Amino acid sequence: MASHLRCEAIHRNSWLMLKFRNQAHAPSYYAASANDTAHHAPLAGRVHVDVCVVGGGFTGLCTALNLVQRGFSVALLEASRIGWGASGRNGGQLITGYSCGIDTFAQSMSPEDVRRIWDMGLESVDIVREQIEAHGIDCDLTFGYLNVANKPRHADALQAWCDEAASRFGYRGYRYVQAADLGSYVESKRYVGGLYSEDSGHLHPLNYALGLARAAKAAGVSLYEDTCAVSLRKNAVGHEVLCEKGLVEARYVVLAGNAYLGQLAPALKRKILPVATYVIATEPLGKARARALMPADAAICDSNHALEYFRLSKDGRLLWGGRASCSTRLPPNTGEAMRLDMLRTFPQLADVRIDYAWGGLIDATMNRAPHFGRLAPNVYFAQGFSGHGVNVTALAGRLIAEAIDTQAARFDLFGRIQHREFPGGPLLRKPMLALAMAWHAMQDLL
Repeated sequence: MASHLRCEAIHRNSWLMLKFRNQAHAPSYYAASANDTAHHAPLAGRVHVDVCVVGGGFTGLCTALNLVQRGFSVALLEASRIGWGASGRNGGQLITGYSCGIDTFAQSMSPEDVRRIWDMGLESVDIVREQIEAHGIDCDLTFGYLNVANKPRHADALQAWCDEAASRFGYRGYRYVQAADLGSYVESKRYVGGLYSEDSGHLHPLNYALGLARAAKAAGVSLYEDTCAVSLRKNAVGHEVLCEKGLVEARYVVLAGNAYLGQLAPALKRKILPVATYVIATEPLGKARARALMPADAAICDSNHALEYFRLSKDGRLLWGGRASCSTRLPPNTGEAMRLDMLRTFPQLADVRIDYAWGGLIDATMNRAPHFGRLAPNVYFAQGFSGHGVNVTALAGRLIAEAIDTQAARFDLFGRIQHREFPGGPLLRKPMLALAMAWHAMQDLL
């Protein structure tokens, strides 16, 4: 009977397992410059813990670390390698707040609670900084971030938000940058203004994830790589998480797989849309050339719907990201296509070689607000970071740990947000996404 259940569970989740299990890191600049090669053995047999965390990215690692520091026993399951998904592939931009506008929250809560959400958006970056400092994580953390305006209307919106943040929330961490002063941040004639944030910045995301894993293991978390969770069911103790060669029995379960959960939680899958985005890394530019290109060493993101984002690495490469798509495969000639995108901003780099090109999936919600909640009283989840995952995952980890430790008020505040399912079902989602992207691209051009 047990064997039959296991085979049935593996069949139900075969899409996830076949595509994403037991894989090495994407061949990225981050993987090539990773500072930890530790490998954690797969789960074998039965394990009993207070909490089972599914997913070895930022969300799962931050949650596990917070929980074990509160005295819980924790097992973390990762289908491939720690940081294998978006956590080890993203643009590395650490940005205060959320991917959605603050008024998205005002639709479902009071002004006082919106203020609490705002404060937590600032706290999210503080948590990342605190984790890096407390655990000595070497991940090239650098502060400074600039949101640049592609058009005059973008510049007006950035100026208005700078003023609103000061008047509505008393926040003085933004500084509007006039077009004439942009040369202090970026050597390009493409932009007409910008909003600088001193509290945001950038880091090496894979080394941050690997550092979190080291800290979690040192604190007592049991880490299992190459261990795909294929089924979740209730039992007398709480829940069982069934894997290929083992089982975790836990009072609480935390689902932190984001775009890679597959069929483990179909109700969650319908609330997010996996969107692929891509990054290239140039050859090292040399210190003088890199500093001339981006004198302030700030992370930069533009204001288009189909946005582009870029920053310098510690060794002086330009990391350039963008080109969202609905494909789960790296399109052919991605490196050259993105090089041409890069040259529209930096034509002076026409002689520069591209050393790496890679992609990965982010999980976007309909309203771009993060989606936190419970599938059952003791089954928690956090997903839908919509491109703001480096900071909001750290907040999610803290809030889930608070909630499991009987202080759920802050976590439940996010549960008030209404999240719609994406229309169309599995067959129509990709065509609808492609149409939406084409529409946004047309808006950017016009």
